[in-house]
Amino acid sequence: MEAYKREFIEFMVDAEVLTFGDFVTKSGRKTPYFVNTGRYRTGAQVEALGRFYASAIQASLPGDTVDVLFGPAYKGIPLVVTAAIALQNEHGRDLSFCFNRKEAKDHGEGGSLVGHLPQDGERVLIVEDVTTAGTSIRETVPVLRNQADVQLAGLIVSVDRQERGPGGGSALAEVGAEFGMPTLSIVTLDDIVEHLTGREVNGALILTPDILERIEAYRAEYGA
Repeated sequence: MEAYKREFIEFMVDAEVLTFGDFVTKSGRKTPYFVNTGRYRTGAQVEALGRFYASAIQASLPGDTVDVLFGPAYKGIPLVVTAAIALQNEHGRDLSFCFNRKEAKDHGEGGSLVGHLPQDGERVLIVEDVTTAGTSIRETVPVLRNQADVQLAGLIVSVDRQERGPGGGSALAEVGAEFGMPTLSIVTLDDIVEHLTGREVNGALILTPDILERIEAYRAEYGA
């Protein structure tokens, strides 16, 4: 596993973004682990988060493959900004970025997009936190295509939960197939389990045998 993936997993634990216990997902599933990117709350954390996104983008989509980064409101807004900064600072890739308003502005410059306005033929990478059902992506793509005849360069999320979608395959992959774009993540649930099994973080064992057993049971029911 690449070093940045191992570092990102421990970073999420330190930031209390990746937690284990008893949770209920938006879809109503009871889950033994939860990823809450709303817990990032300091400048240092957001700066580091951008570096992790940039590392994953550089690893999977290097070179001249992306023109614009797009962050769906609301959580995607800080993600797309920090990823754009890190791509420039760490990899010398000065990409344009934009994000949407939830409601179109009817005064001033108007419109629903802020930042760079995508142009015909530009390749747009969507930057998200976590997606399971793909609802936000289905809302996002029409916003982009109403602006211009863009190409979808892909979708990147922080964690791929590797859950089944409606078609029985990976939910993330199904979203990609629906829109004809690659999907990638900084880490997967497989990565998290591999790295944290038997490992202490800040002196504590994160994945106890009980939690591991519950994750396996959850994956047996909902996993791709």
